[in-house]
Amino acid sequence: MCRHLGYLGPPVTLESLLYAPEHSLLDQAKAPREQRASSLNADGFGVGWYDVDSRREPARYRTSRPMWSDRSFANVAGIVSATAVLAAVRSASPGFPIEETGNAPFTDGPWLFSLNGVVDAFHDGVGVALKRRLSDRRLARIEGSADSEVLFALALDLLDAGAPAPDALASVVTAVKELSGGRLNLLLHDGTAMAATAWANSLYTVDRHGATIVASEPFDAGTDWRAVPDAAVVSVTPAGTEVDGL
Repeated sequence: MCRHLGYLGPPVTLESLLYAPEHSLLDQAKAPREQRASSLNADGFGVGWYDVDSRREPARYRTSRPMWSDRSFANVAGIVSATAVLAAVRSASPGFPIEETGNAPFTDGPWLFSLNGVVDAFHDGVGVALKRRLSDRRLARIEGSADSEVLFALALDLLDAGAPAPDALASVVTAVKELSGGRLNLLLHDGTAMAATAWANSLYTVDRHGATIVASEPFDAGTDWRAVPDAAVVSVTPAGTEVDGL
């Protein structure tokens, strides 16, 4: 059901963040240690990163190919640096097509978004019910068939209305819980702050060298990784990291 990672801090290369660690996102694509459903994330990957001095909108790369088969991006990653990153590898849930539009990160304006999980019964009426809650504007901008994109649209409506990012994600989780359930680890980034939820899936944070990483599972053996309790929302800003109950 996917693995994802968010970074906020001093400039780092994408290679040092996604490829170099001993249990990097590349390794998690092949052999995740804490994934609760599938054991292989071969249905694509994506990376979004920011250069906020140049523009507020992030750059994004995504493909339906496995991460380990994309040598071109691996080569480029060594010379691309960023202060803010969101990346994910995908294991498509049953009933969802393997296509680029289904891969995180999803993006709109300054936002990047990822779902590590699945909405239960999405194809059995829950997806339709969630779409009915969307504004016409957000509904019209959905490109694919993934549950992730619908959840992102719900969050965007709340953000448009002025909700802080952690509150928007918490409200999306509540909306899904009212209809069905699922594994609902959401991750949202705007280049200056991150928000995430932990719901029925593993999530960790670590603070190092002025940077904060939020990830589905630790990418190394460091003892400074902190497990986020289930049913929690995480807020990361330059001022620090806060974890609250949903």
